[in-house]
Amino acid sequence: MTLIQRITGVVATALALFSLWQLESARDGISIVPLHTGQTPATVYRQPDSDGPIVVIAHGFAGSRQLMEAFALTLAQSGYTAVSFDFQGHGRNPAPMSGDITQIDGTTRLLVAETAAVIDAAQQQLGRTAEPVALLGHSMATDIIVRQAIADPRVRAVVAVSMFSEAVSAEAPQRLLVITGAWEPGLRSVALAALRLVDPGAAEGQTVSDPENGVLRRAVVSPTVEHVGVLYSATSLREARAWIDDAFGRESSGPVAATGGWIALLLGSIVALAWPLVSLLPEGRRPPDRPIASTFTVATVLPAVLTPLLLYPLDLRVLPVLVADYLVLHLLLYGLMALALLAWRGVRFGRLALVPSAALVAFGLGVFALALDRYAASFLPPAERIPVILVLALGAVPFMLADSVLTEAGHARLWRRLAARLAFLASLGIAVALDFERLFFLIIVLPVFVLFFLIFGLMGRWVGQRSGTAMAPGLALGLILAWALGVTFPLVAA
Repeated sequence: MTLIQRITGVVATALALFSLWQLESARDGISIVPLHTGQTPATVYRQPDSDGPIVVIAHGFAGSRQLMEAFALTLAQSGYTAVSFDFQGHGRNPAPMSGDITQIDGTTRLLVAETAAVIDAAQQQLGRTAEPVALLGHSMATDIIVRQAIADPRVRAVVAVSMFSEAVSAEAPQRLLVITGAWEPGLRSVALAALRLVDPGAAEGQTVSDPENGVLRRAVVSPTVEHVGVLYSATSLREARAWIDDAFGRESSGPVAATGGWIALLLGSIVALAWPLVSLLPEGRRPPDRPIASTFTVATVLPAVLTPLLLYPLDLRVLPVLVADYLVLHLLLYGLMALALLAWRGVRFGRLALVPSAALVAFGLGVFALALDRYAASFLPPAERIPVILVLALGAVPFMLADSVLTEAGHARLWRRLAARLAFLASLGIAVALDFERLFFLIIVLPVFVLFFLIFGLMGRWVGQRSGTAMAPGLALGLILAWALGVTFPLVAA
């Protein structure tokens, strides 16, 4: 281990511990306990013996309770009783999404009913059946909570973050706050349109009212954030708290739980810590083969173009996860084709080094995954997702082995590493263009791959440079990719 690696290890450890202290401090004085709601996993955040109003918090598509925790902690620290839950098919919820996801009377109706059931359970178990509640939701959930608020007289206030809902009218819901990130131009237009249903001349940042119908509406923009960052913006948190305060005649003060920066610092520190730790692994004797330019081009371009064309006629729907069937086949065919072309051109893949592979899997699915699951997103799968992860591994492992060989186990120049990853993302884009209606949800999986390459790909590069074989990071990253995909997308009923 070099001096620079030692210093990096010390600094990364210190930053990780400081981030943990900050994140745990946001929970100080808060009781975090499960709420029993049948199959729907739910959590209650509140100060001990607090009797503040109930605020039910709902996440967006492919989200979970963890993603909404900044709002739950902020409200709980202000004396509210925050109840956050996982929709069916998401997070720890074992029940798959059911019904037609394209129809209002399909999946939407079922998710509205699930939200109502959470409200019922919270009121009954907390002994507040006669009290009003507030609803807060993000993205997909905004349509759910708007519809619930319109149908449920118990709902006194609604906070819709990154809202899109056709149910909003000039009269309902009566008390609605819409929060949008500055980098969400389309959704900012939706928020402004909802405001102008009440006052045609309204602008962002204004509060408008219709006293005759009891309507109060506000649209605000959180600066310098996008669709996920808006959940951690101090502006979002303060506006949501103030809106709910006004609805219940309360007044809150003090800091908000804007934990996004600390989460990013913690996860970044964990990734940085992997670099000095890699030096403890056995060192390889020789670097992996470097494919010549023509071999690299053929093994990169042909799979990217041919895979979506060959799979276009197929419509296999077996796995209970959106587009997972297609994704397995795409990864498998892409990986096998690239490996076959590389082998045909005489490229050697290197030895199978189990110790570096096992170390990367343990670090990625242990240290990093545990931190991510506690503070940011559900990353520890319920039993129902394990078979899905195993099937995804059938495609993810060959794909990442091919990626590791093409990038020379981290030894390749930057342009080659970028070209190999961009070619795969382009291949998924071609698949979507060929069958947009069926494969639309592949668009949502693209950021997962980008983050995977940036985070786990970097750790895999260090392992590959140390071990000197493409097999070590390829095998480990294949398993981690299958895990990441298997826990990210919602379970769906057949």
